[in-house]
Amino acid sequence: MTKPVSKLPRSLNAKMLYVSLLGVLLGVTLYFAVGVLGQALIDDVYMSEENVAQRKAEIHSRLESFVTGNKISGKDAEALAKWTAENDYVTILLYGSGKRYRSFSGGKAIHADAFDSAKYGRLYPLRFSDGVYLVAIMDNSQVRANLMVKAASVAAAGTGFILLLLLYTNKLTRRIIALSKAATEVGAGKLEKSIGASGQDEISALARSMDEMRLSLIHQIGSENQAWQANTELLTAISHDIRTPMTSMIGYLGLLCDSDFTDIPRCRQFSRSAYSKAMDLKDLTDELFKYFLVFGSAELTLDMERYDGRLLLEQLVSEAEFSLAEAGFRVQRMELEFEGECSILTDPLYLKRVVDNLVSNVMKYGDKAKRVVMLSELAQGKLGLCISNSIIRSLNRVESTKIGLRTCSRIMEQMGGSFSTETDGEHFAATLRLPAGKAETDTEAAD
Repeated sequence: MTKPVSKLPRSLNAKMLYVSLLGVLLGVTLYFAVGVLGQALIDDVYMSEENVAQRKAEIHSRLESFVTGNKISGKDAEALAKWTAENDYVTILLYGSGKRYRSFSGGKAIHADAFDSAKYGRLYPLRFSDGVYLVAIMDNSQVRANLMVKAASVAAAGTGFILLLLLYTNKLTRRIIALSKAATEVGAGKLEKSIGASGQDEISALARSMDEMRLSLIHQIGSENQAWQANTELLTAISHDIRTPMTSMIGYLGLLCDSDFTDIPRCRQFSRSAYSKAMDLKDLTDELFKYFLVFGSAELTLDMERYDGRLLLEQLVSEAEFSLAEAGFRVQRMELEFEGECSILTDPLYLKRVVDNLVSNVMKYGDKAKRVVMLSELAQGKLGLCISNSIIRSLNRVESTKIGLRTCSRIMEQMGGSFSTETDGEHFAATLRLPAGKAETDTEAAD
């Protein structure tokens, strides 16, 4: 079995550590690369025989100008030491009349060893005020070149390290600036553009959170627009529905007020008509109250408990069947795939409200000449109830505002279930479902 490959941490701190280590590695590489290249240039170019001979010739020329111009004696150690102090990285060795003299370097007269041609090279004749001397010249400027190469190596290493850190921080800065611009656009209401969130560090997590916030705002604005549209449609429909029975009721009451009450049957007819229109108004205001009860707050106050699903559904269906039979409807009950017992988590009062709304919908718009089918089932871990009816084909029936169906959908959604409707113009079906679990046995309950 292959072991899973552990991934390196990808937080900003970890990435900074990786970049720092990479910067150190780059700095060390540049340090040695520049050092090797510089040393090669010193050995092959700066210290070539031709260049060394040229520099020594220039040193000899300067020394000769100093000696002849100031009439320096070969024994004037102080003047010669002073000249070497003014000419850095130069050592001279004087020979005259077969005698060995001191050498001079860095402003000091030092003891001279025997002449070494490999070390000093050729001897240059030079006329001093007291005679001609042989001068050996040593060019020590290689030391300065080595220092310059070392300084260049350190500079290259530091530059490489700092440059790599700057590149990384610049990348982080661009990502932060992009997030800032995205946040500004979201704040300005521009929610169409997605916020990129590649990577696994804290900035990527922030980008994903901002994008989720953007999607949440889109959903919230959409919900608010839907609610506003629904409220507008509701007020329009309710205003129209209320105006019709109210106008009729005012007309009947006006007739009653103008009548001398001598025609009792006609007065009773007007009273019954006015009463009927008043009941229509009551039904409309009840629907309006239910709408604001359900949609007026974000969450319903539900008393969720676990019940025997089959027993509770049987009770609700029996009550619905009785109400429909009382109203003159014929009901056909069916059960599909209802094997064993089950339990559901629900609020029975709100669940009964959903069923009552469906029953009320059937009574208002259902055709009594056709059967109402009530189908219950337990399938795929869900307890469901479907109520289907034929739609009455009356020309003067009032169109539904669908407030009751919206109420059912909201209640079922907040109880963790679902609610759906289907219609073809002649038939209407509403289905509600709740998640169902295995019913507890007596032994399990005792445990």
